[in-house]
Amino acid sequence: MKHVASLKYGVVFKKAFCDPEIFSAFAQDIIGLPIAIDRVETEKEFDPPVGYVKPRFDLFAEDSRHRIVVDIQHGRTGDHYDRFLYYHCVALLEQVAKAENYRPPLKVFTVVVLTSGDRHQTPISVTDFDPHDLDGRPLHEIPHKVIYLCPKYVTAETPEPYREWLRAIDDTLDEKVDETQYQQAAIHKLFDAIRRDHISPEERASMIDQFHLEELQQTKLEEGKLIQRKEIARALLGKGIAADIIAETTGLSQEELRLLAKEA
Repeated sequence: MKHVASLKYGVVFKKAFCDPEIFSAFAQDIIGLPIAIDRVETEKEFDPPVGYVKPRFDLFAEDSRHRIVVDIQHGRTGDHYDRFLYYHCVALLEQVAKAENYRPPLKVFTVVVLTSGDRHQTPISVTDFDPHDLDGRPLHEIPHKVIYLCPKYVTAETPEPYREWLRAIDDTLDEKVDETQYQQAAIHKLFDAIRRDHISPEERASMIDQFHLEELQQTKLEEGKLIQRKEIARALLGKGIAADIIAETTGLSQEELRLLAKEA
């Protein structure tokens, strides 16, 4: 058993996947195309920006044929499909410099790793930009794709080589891995890169900052849900609904309902 830092932390994910060998092996297996990467950029931005919002890509690399963006998101948000579609479009549009040619010289693949899961609970989903006819046959005109990975939902039915990578990412989340369960050399190199004793004080501080930020966001989310439940309870109290039914519906206690009734 090897003790590692969790890949849910952006600084840890970038530490591992900024290695060109690890990045290339991962991207090649996920995209299904040969990849040759010499350099991986972190916190990549385009200058001048494309559009009104200036996205920052966690990991960005390209070879002579492909432009690959890898982003990690741990906290669940309601907009990650839209957000990373925008990121993807920025990486496409930045390549088009003249109206005479709208075809980007590089194929763009955006891989989004959602370590905390997603409401759809599917391990792999794809936004495919290629046109299809009404029978679903692709025209093979546009190769660009956005691929969403949710390691939390990997199963025995998840096809290889996706499954080994998703299992490996998910395995790190409790900060210990059994490296004997993995065959790929790149995954063993990944585990070594994020060994707990290989994490610098600066990286550890960044992990702590992210942890506290997530705690704060979760607290705000729970406070928002409580406010919403109380608003529903007030409305039901005003209609004369029985307190035990309101308690069961909203999850509020009888004492909380009594205080709400006093406020009315």
